[in-house]
Amino acid sequence: MTLIVFIVSLLSAMAIGVPVAFALMFCGVTLMWYMGMFNSQIIAQNMIIGADTFTLLAIPFFILAGELMNSGGLSKRIIEFAIACVGHIRGGLGIVAIMAAIIMASISGSAAADTAALAAILIPMMAKAGYNVPRSGGLIAAGGIIAPVIPPSMAFIVFGVSANVSITKLFMAGIVPGVTMGLCLIATWMLVVRKDNIQPLPKASSKERLTATGRALWALGMPVIILGGIKAGVVTPTEAAVIAAAYALFVGMVIYRELKPRDLPRVILQAAKTTSIVMFLVCAALVSAWLITAANIPAEIAGYIAPLIDRPKLLMFVIMLLILVVGTALDLTPTILILTPVLMPIVQKAGIDPVYFGVMFIMNCCIGLITPPVGVVLNVVSGVGRIPLGKVVTGILPFLVAEVCVLMLFVLFPEIILVPARWLH
Repeated sequence: MTLIVFIVSLLSAMAIGVPVAFALMFCGVTLMWYMGMFNSQIIAQNMIIGADTFTLLAIPFFILAGELMNSGGLSKRIIEFAIACVGHIRGGLGIVAIMAAIIMASISGSAAADTAALAAILIPMMAKAGYNVPRSGGLIAAGGIIAPVIPPSMAFIVFGVSANVSITKLFMAGIVPGVTMGLCLIATWMLVVRKDNIQPLPKASSKERLTATGRALWALGMPVIILGGIKAGVVTPTEAAVIAAAYALFVGMVIYRELKPRDLPRVILQAAKTTSIVMFLVCAALVSAWLITAANIPAEIAGYIAPLIDRPKLLMFVIMLLILVVGTALDLTPTILILTPVLMPIVQKAGIDPVYFGVMFIMNCCIGLITPPVGVVLNVVSGVGRIPLGKVVTGILPFLVAEVCVLMLFVLFPEIILVPARWLH
C-alpha cells in the first residue's frame, strides 16, 4: 500500500503543475502522514544533509565551466576544428556535429548547453548547404545527449551521491558507451542523408587544418586535463570541476579574449540559477529517499519482480523499459533522484554491477531528454534553431531508434561497458 501512496501522491502533485522539487517534498510528507510518523524536523534535517556533501560541490563548478566555455569561445573553436577535419565529406557537417558533441561533452557535461551551442552555429550552416533542417536539428539533439554520459557528468555525480557509487568509476565507465553512441549516430546519419542533394564544404588545406587545430588546442586540452587528472588519481571529481572552471575562465579571458570582465556577472548568475535548481531537487529528493527506505518500498517492489531476480538480463530489460517510459514525462535529474533509491536495492540483490547499472540508467535518462512530451533538448533545438517542435520530433526519430538500439545492445552484452571500465579504472 505504501507503494501506491508514493506513486499516487507524486503523480497527483505533478499532474496539477506542482514543480518537481515541491512534488517530491509533498510525496515525502504524504508518506510520513500515512505511516503515522510526521515530523517536520525529518524534512529539514534530510534537506540540509542532502546539500552538505563535498562531492556535490562539483555540480556548480562544472555548470560554471560550461557557461564559461560557451561564452569564452571554446565551443566555437571546437566546432571550427571539426569542420576543418571532416567538413568536406558528403554529410560532413553531421559528422562535425557529433565530433564536436563528443569533445564538448568531455568538457561541460551539460546536454542543454552543448546542444544550444551546436544548434546556434551548425543549423544555419546545414540549412545553407542544403541539408534537411528538421533532420539536422534531430541529429544535433541526439548528439547533445551524449554530454551526460561522457565524463565529466553532473548526472553521474547526482547518481553516485544518491546510490553511494564511486563517481570516478562511473566517469571512466561512461567513456566507451558515450563514444559508441556517437559512432552509431554517425552511421545512422550517413544512411539517411545518402540520397539528399547536399553541397559539401570546400576541403580545408593542410595549412587551414593546422591553423584550426592550433586555435582549438587550448579547448582540446581541457578534457585531457580533467580526465587525465582523475584517471591518474591526482584530483577528485570535485577538484577537477574547480580546475575546469578556472581553466575555462583563463582561456576565455586571457588566450581567446572573447570573455570580457563585464560578461562575468551574467555568466556567474546563469550558473548560479542552474545550480540552485539542481541542488534544490537533490535536497528535496533525499527527503523522499529517506522515507522510501523507511517504508520499505524497494522490498515491496522486489516482491513483485521476484521471478526476475535470478535473471539479471531480463530484469535489466524490464528496468530499462520502465525508465524509458518515466523519461518521457520527467527531466534527467528528477528521474535519477526518484528512481535511484527505489531501484538500487533491487539491482544489488540481483547481483548487477552498480557501476554498469549507473551508466545504463544515465544513458536511458538521457534518451528521455529527446522524447516528447517533455523532451528538454528537443525544445532547446526548436528554440535555438527556430524549427517547429513537431518537425524536430519527426527529424529525430531515426536517431532516437539508433540510441535505443545501442542501449539494448548494452543490456544484452554488458561486457562492452564492464571490460573497458575495469581497464580504464
